[in-house]
Amino acid sequence: MKRTVIGVLSAAALVVLLGSGAMADKLLCVSNQNLKGETTVNKCLDQGMEFAIVEPNGFVRILRPREIELTKKINPKAFETPGFGLKYYRMAPEIPPLPVSPEVQ
Repeated sequence: MKRTVIGVLSAAALVVLLGSGAMADKLLCVSNQNLKGETTVNKCLDQGMEFAIVEPNGFVRILRPREIELTKKINPKAFETPGFGLKYYRMAPEIPPLPVSPEVQ
């Protein structure tokens, strides 16, 4: 009985750890559904394409120009990633984390 409980708890912990790491916000093009990483998000934005942040639970937030401008200042690497359309959601990279501030180092 004790072994079964430990096994179940270990399996549950493994599922939580593996599942949480695989799910993160992604930046996806809503203007071109078939975009498959041929160009960067920055170049797509220069062409007037519209992007959204898609959360793991399915919520979508369309980015307005002001949000894009501020995000570029805070996390420029987010827009240097390959651009993917909604059709290729699973292939799209996660949004890179914020760079470490020089003040923290």
